[in-house]
Amino acid sequence: MKTDGGSDGAKRRAGESAAALVGDGMTVGLGTGSTAAHAIRALGRAVDDGLDVRGVPTSFAARELAREVGVPLVALDEIEALDLAIDGADQIAGGDLIKGGGAAHAREKVVDAAAERFVVVADPTKEADALSRPVPVEVLPAARTTVARAVEIAGGEPTLRAGERKDGPVVTDNGNLVLDCAFGEIEAPAALARTLAETPGVVEHGLFVGLADEAHVGRDDGVSVRRFDGE
Repeated sequence: MKTDGGSDGAKRRAGESAAALVGDGMTVGLGTGSTAAHAIRALGRAVDDGLDVRGVPTSFAARELAREVGVPLVALDEIEALDLAIDGADQIAGGDLIKGGGAAHAREKVVDAAAERFVVVADPTKEADALSRPVPVEVLPAARTTVARAVEIAGGEPTLRAGERKDGPVVTDNGNLVLDCAFGEIEAPAALARTLAETPGVVEHGLFVGLADEAHVGRDDGVSVRRFDGE
């Protein structure tokens, strides 16, 4: 369930603003999605200009783009520290996020949580007063029906994500399925995150609660930076 909206210019400004935070010798988490892709392209240009950086991709798409633009790659289990992660979001409310529109949220959460600093890049259409988009939940195929039942008990409406331009459901890079779970306005993201995480068969959910350190939101006239430290 990819999110629509937001000008490409706004997305580019957000991605390039976050990429400008990368210094020589850093190891950087490379997020998935159209806005994070602008950050990866900006890093590729910086590498061409002599920047020494290594990227940890969060998905097959991020890995392929990084290779295309010349960003050297390394696996997360091959490094001792991750300096920065740059990633997009489907919705931002305060310091909490909903991610998973690209079905990469399991790997994204591992990388984003491991980083010393996690910077979200977005356009203004992703900002909200409260989280309300359907929450992507990656599930083991054999647990699809039992997880769907648990989501309904928790007050959600689960829908199996169907593939675009192909028959059948979306399959993640991990070989699992995705349920998009509508809860309406989420009043207690942390509590819902715990409920989903404790459900057997759930690999990972798209609620990123308290993980982001700051957001770079691209606008028509520049970039607004919001820091979540202490929130």
